[in-house]
Amino acid sequence: MASGKHFKYVILGGGVAAGYAAREFAKQGVQPGQLAIISKEAVPPYERPALSKGYLFPQNAARLPGFHVCVGSGGERLLPEWYSEKGIELILSTEIVKADLSTKTLTSAAGATFTYEILLIATGSSVIKLTDFGTQGADSNNILYLREIDDADKLVAAIQAKKGGKAVVVGGGYIGLELSAVLKLNDFDVTMVFPEPWCMPRLFTADIAAFYEAYYTNKGVKILKGALAVGFDSNANGDVTAVKLKDGTVLEADIVVVGVGGRPLTTLFKGQVVEEKGGIKTDAFFETSVPGVYAIGDVATFPLKMYNELRRVEHVDHSRKSAEQAVKAIKGKESGESVPEYDYLPYFYSRSFDLGWQFYGDNVGETILFGDSDPASSKPKFGSYWIKDGKVLGAFLEGGSPDENKAIAKVAKTQPSVTSIEELKKEGLQFASKI
Repeated sequence: MASGKHFKYVILGGGVAAGYAAREFAKQGVQPGQLAIISKEAVPPYERPALSKGYLFPQNAARLPGFHVCVGSGGERLLPEWYSEKGIELILSTEIVKADLSTKTLTSAAGATFTYEILLIATGSSVIKLTDFGTQGADSNNILYLREIDDADKLVAAIQAKKGGKAVVVGGGYIGLELSAVLKLNDFDVTMVFPEPWCMPRLFTADIAAFYEAYYTNKGVKILKGALAVGFDSNANGDVTAVKLKDGTVLEADIVVVGVGGRPLTTLFKGQVVEEKGGIKTDAFFETSVPGVYAIGDVATFPLKMYNELRRVEHVDHSRKSAEQAVKAIKGKESGESVPEYDYLPYFYSRSFDLGWQFYGDNVGETILFGDSDPASSKPKFGSYWIKDGKVLGAFLEGGSPDENKAIAKVAKTQPSVTSIEELKKEGLQFASKI
């Protein structure tokens, strides 16, 4: 077998985590030729959240190179030339189909091999498709998903081709909410369908969800809750024309966008590393059960120190921070310096229309709602606290200023005690600003 390329460090995957890991390697002083990023995408790492927001705007849409990492966290933008200046090899449009951790060898679809001394698994998630479940007609044209820039380009093309048409969004999570808003901004007639009793059920309480559903309805987005898409009709060209729901309802559709979740991409490593909670199990430095193999971002199931449990977190904030932690740990090991354990405060956010919310901590226990959650308000500002065993463990805020968002983060981090729930409800945001 022909010998392939050898690197000291290989990052497998080219998403957010890969970009932030590369920046940290450069900061820590990586030598030219030591590091490679292998990605199946054709472009260097970029800030994925832009795809469901700015990329689809009807005016002044975001385009590469505008949102390469690390602009999403206010850092320097890493353009393709940055990698070559640092001597980091970008191996793009390359899909790895086999990973042998015992021989430290990766093999691409084209048969090229890459060997490494240290591997960072940053493969992220793949999008769950309706074709995976054999949903009737799910392979029709213009049934679209959003994960990578290629997907976003297809969506942009469909938006332009079907101007002013009817869009059905399947799914009530991040992607469903963000894309329903963006399609509305593009003058589509939008209907959102999801099987759960309210939107974003993994995070939102019924009270929080009621605000967003009413706000969207006021913007002209139709929402069908408890609705399951069971099939699709298409015309002679194979283009989707309608979405069929379980209750017999048929919705006309020129475009269907599906956002029903993702799956961590761990298949290459099955049986080679210890897995837990759907991801690859790591320690507080993101090292897996195989020495010299690290897992970061969506694929890592890591010790969440604050709550003393193993968690897997799918969010850009953790992708960035876990990448930096792993690289610091790798370089620390080499220089004999110890690195503090990863101590992560869970953080989620979303933006759509004129809205923007942030959530910190853990959404467990009983909840209270405070502030102005009237969807007809010109500037709604409201939040929620999650209280368990007399302590505030989680905090959510819509319409907060940067300082107010910092205040609710501090609440989630310090977990202050609460004597009276009624008092807390009255104080609302004031409670956070006193912490």
